[in-house]
Amino acid sequence: MTEQISIAVIGGSGLYSMPEITDKVAYAISTPYGSPSSEVVVGNLRGKRVAFLPRHGIGHVYTPSTVPYRANIYALKTLGVRFILAVNACGSLREDYAPGDLVIPHQLYDHTKLDRGRTFFETGLVAHISVADPLAPELCEQVYKAAQQVPDAVVHQGGTFIIIEGPRFSTRGESEIYRQWGCSLIGMTTCPEAFLAREAEIAYMTMAHVTDYDVWHVSEEPVTAEMVIRTFNHNIEIVQRVLAAAIETLDEKALYAAHRALDGALVTAPDKISAEMRARLQPIVGRVLA
Repeated sequence: MTEQISIAVIGGSGLYSMPEITDKVAYAISTPYGSPSSEVVVGNLRGKRVAFLPRHGIGHVYTPSTVPYRANIYALKTLGVRFILAVNACGSLREDYAPGDLVIPHQLYDHTKLDRGRTFFETGLVAHISVADPLAPELCEQVYKAAQQVPDAVVHQGGTFIIIEGPRFSTRGESEIYRQWGCSLIGMTTCPEAFLAREAEIAYMTMAHVTDYDVWHVSEEPVTAEMVIRTFNHNIEIVQRVLAAAIETLDEKALYAAHRALDGALVTAPDKISAEMRARLQPIVGRVLA
């Protein structure tokens, strides 16, 4: 494979079927963590080559807990990806973030419980990265500015995105507690995706598409899968236009803090790192591990 891709989109299959994308090529990529959710589709969009990966696989076969997160990020890294624009359907925990709106959150709260493959760094190569700002601020701002120029798009910026295990939705008690904690949005898939991207020194942001008010809003019906799918599909064209506008204005050579996330993070003595571990994580740590 000779193609090097700087920008990737992770979301539903509808994102790579948008009419603007041309010259598509599908890559089947193997990784030390198994196969990604599906083949990675690369196509031309607004003058740039962009990689598209459906998070839940073709036909939505992976639950939030079983998405091969490490394989997905590893595969994109091997393509040369430096920026990930993720799209997530989510519930709103705030009155002013209404169904149909788009939100670009700044913070995450990881409330998942199972080991979804949380890190690339295991016994034999230890690293501690900073995720004080887990969503690349520079990329969030760039996408927000682009989204503001898209007709009919209602876009908000800011808030904490709590990620729960799923696949079930919340109880009313849980939803109320998350609101008391100060969370703005609720979803099931941004963790560990965002943290793995940071370990891979990829600038990552998510565009949360509000589909419901979870179950806290007494004047609205409790969230259902049918409700989420219906609202998301209704607004998919707006999501596509926002992504296209953001990608068009994105500087592929920009250097953000996330691109140097491993500076000073590796703590294992070099002579204790096996050749097998070095080879396994070469795409992830090659810049800092000579």
